[in-house]
Amino acid sequence: QVQLVESGGGLVQAGGSLRLSCAFSSGYDMGWFRQVPGKSREFVSGITWNGGWIYYGNSVKGRFTLSRDNAKNTVYLQMNSLKSEDTAVYYCAAKTALGSMLSPSNYPYWGQGTQVTVSS
Repeated sequence: QVQLVESGGGLVQAGGSLRLSCAFSSGYDMGWFRQVPGKSREFVSGITWNGGWIYYGNSVKGRFTLSRDNAKNTVYLQMNSLKSEDTAVYYCAAKTALGSMLSPSNYPYWGQGTQVTVSS
């Protein structure tokens, strides 16, 4: 059983920063998605199991940075220059190497989600 534990969400003013963390089991590609009520889950960023490839959604490119520390079994999503439209529940997810990083349907394992609220 793969368990994912997220932390680091909260309330921040526009232009500020937050760092989300996700503790995971080793050997998986890791992704971050976000969701607001009434909308489908949006891909934010993903990183392959060995850190060799990192992907970003268009709306966060240049502002968010994803990294992983396999020694600590933790991935970090550094979010800078936050905007009100970044407000959402953020989910950490894990998958095997098969399938696109961008599609939430390829991720069988999900964390409980952490709320990020950006005030304008």
